[in-house]
Amino acid sequence: MLKYAIIFALIALVAGALGFGGIAAGAAGIAKILFGLFLLVALVFLVLAALGIGAAKNALK
Repeated sequence: MLKYAIIFALIALVAGALGFGGIAAGAAGIAKILFGLFLLVALVFLVLAALGIGAAKNALK
């Protein structure tokens, strides 16, 4: 998910540099959403691992 957020951010930068404002705004919006989802999922996994709940604890080993 973080990989796609970075890709969309790069697309937004290139499109903005070339003058494609609409495409740049759309790609930047998608990148923001994907980065927010990444942070949310990472936080959930860290909380689950801290609590010692099953698969999340094993995934972080």
